[in-house]
Amino acid sequence: MLDDRHYFTVTDLKQFAYCPRVIFYERCLPHIRPRTFKMDAGHEAHEEETKRALRRNLSGYEVLEGKRFFNVRLTSEPLNLSGEVDEVVHTAEGEIFPVDYKLAKQVSLHYKIQLAAYALLLREAENTQVTRGYIYLIPVRRLVKVDITPALCANVEAMLAAM
Repeated sequence: MLDDRHYFTVTDLKQFAYCPRVIFYERCLPHIRPRTFKMDAGHEAHEEETKRALRRNLSGYEVLEGKRFFNVRLTSEPLNLSGEVDEVVHTAEGEIFPVDYKLAKQVSLHYKIQLAAYALLLREAENTQVTRGYIYLIPVRRLVKVDITPALCANVEAMLAAM
């Protein structure tokens, strides 16, 4: 039997953190807000960056050995949330963390919210704590470490409740 339950996406959460009205426009008036050039450019940049990431080692993540998985889909019924993580790293020591690619030059709060949501999804899926994540800024080719703190996770959960 197909599950017809509606989940919010991690992107919805990021948009809600940026401006709560965006979700209304996307869900209730989808044809009024067309795809923009920046949206399409971001999608293309993500695809290219995945190819480049395959050639990089894990030292930027402060990891010597591990495995990388790309475009990982996750869903949580308790959180009523689903999303696709650009990259998930499993270290040889058993640590797991998300990596999100952004077509931006700096990290904003709504990007940290998105990364923390991926961390919560990973925590549930893998039954392990996720204490850090990374945002890779494509235009400047810079990796930014983000600590996944209890306060950040509580912020995500509060936003999900408000949605």
